[in-house]
Amino acid sequence: MQGQELHAFIVDKIDDMKGRDIITLDVRGKSSITDTMIVCSGNSSRHVSAIAHHLASEARHAGLDLLSVEGQLTGEWVLVDLGSVIVHVMQDEHRDFYQLEKLWSGTAQVNAQ
Repeated sequence: MQGQELHAFIVDKIDDMKGRDIITLDVRGKSSITDTMIVCSGNSSRHVSAIAHHLASEARHAGLDLLSVEGQLTGEWVLVDLGSVIVHVMQDEHRDFYQLEKLWSGTAQVNAQ
């Protein structure tokens, strides 16, 4: 699974768990570690962890290479690394503070939901 099919899979799994404010950023040429970043919000540490856990579990079940999941114990900001796509699941306070969308400004938004 690659490209748009992978992005749609990830967004669907985030949506399954009621993740909010899903933004897909194309960071090709801006990042040497990934092609796409998907950023979304959860309501609480438990919600953020549940979104990330569901995504990681479904990715494994679909046979995708799950490289890493970081931050799941605190649930403030969980990073799910799927290689060509890195997913940031964040509580609102952390998302507002770090403003990843602005940090990667100049990148084309692929999808906003």
